[in-house]
Amino acid sequence: MLTINVPNYVLRTVAVRSVALLSCFAASGVACADELGECLQKKLAAASDTATVGELRRQCLQKAVGIENAPDTIAAQGAVEKRQQLERENVLKPFSVMTHKPNYILPAAYNSEGYSAEHHRSANNDSSYDFDPVEAQFQISIKSPLVVGLIDDSIDVYAAYTNHSFWQVYNNDISAPFRETIHEPELWVQFNTNWNFFGLKNTWNSLGINHQSNGQSSDLSRSWNRVYGSFVFEYGDLGLTLTPWYRLPESAGDDDNPDITDYLGHYEVGATYKWDDHTFSLMTRNALESDFHRGSLQASWSFPLGDWPYLRGYVQYFNGYGESLIDYDQYVNRVGVGLSLSDWL
Repeated sequence: MLTINVPNYVLRTVAVRSVALLSCFAASGVACADELGECLQKKLAAASDTATVGELRRQCLQKAVGIENAPDTIAAQGAVEKRQQLERENVLKPFSVMTHKPNYILPAAYNSEGYSAEHHRSANNDSSYDFDPVEAQFQISIKSPLVVGLIDDSIDVYAAYTNHSFWQVYNNDISAPFRETIHEPELWVQFNTNWNFFGLKNTWNSLGINHQSNGQSSDLSRSWNRVYGSFVFEYGDLGLTLTPWYRLPESAGDDDNPDITDYLGHYEVGATYKWDDHTFSLMTRNALESDFHRGSLQASWSFPLGDWPYLRGYVQYFNGYGESLIDYDQYVNRVGVGLSLSDWL
């Protein structure tokens, strides 16, 4: 016999919707359907571009049977909770793959400091080897659930992969190579919480292991492994993330970058604000540890492009150290413009 373990939050959602629907039709039959249809038309006319038909239908149904304030309905939620609910609605679909970190492409990314080719000159035995200050960059980041709904729906297990590539696409002098591609697989256990601290809601916490590597060898090789925790909070449409980590030690002979924590530190702090259909994000790391000498700051803005529903405009600014692994100890002052496929929120 095949047994399917469905998390309680899914069962509760199904139960609320089913009972509400039966109650509505039992009470007024065709009048219920007319009322729902009229409500849905009004909701559609006034809804934002990000609202789903499912959300509007649930709101109309809840209004029809008087359960707008039921605890299992989608009452007013913060931006992080809305993102979490969307993921939960998709998590049980077979072969489910979801976005993890932001997915974007920057056709033009300009570094006012220029990109160092020192290591590549040595590896290619070519003293004339040089990089342009303008390149293309893109990031692809996906995750998939491995186990969901453990211990009364409070624990999930995920795996993810992120690819961040730096492409000297306009550099015809050296045949437009990829300056670097960073591969980042990770595995984590996610603890779904609902704690409140001084007005901040702790939405979930995670404990995981992370590997970053540029897949190169010899002088171009860079890699490190970390154990990390992640603590996610929200205040309305503001999401906050604190991610401390511990670098797993390597032997001196195998360590490609023994001083990497001097530049990337032991933590990262992120903030994301959702305003209407715009998303603003800020990230910083290693500023306090390095006494503001080797830290980094990244700011981004994604925004709608007219009525186009699939792609969004994207601007990203990075200042400091650790933009890429090959140049983790090089100062970068870079701004890029392009398109966003998905953001933090």
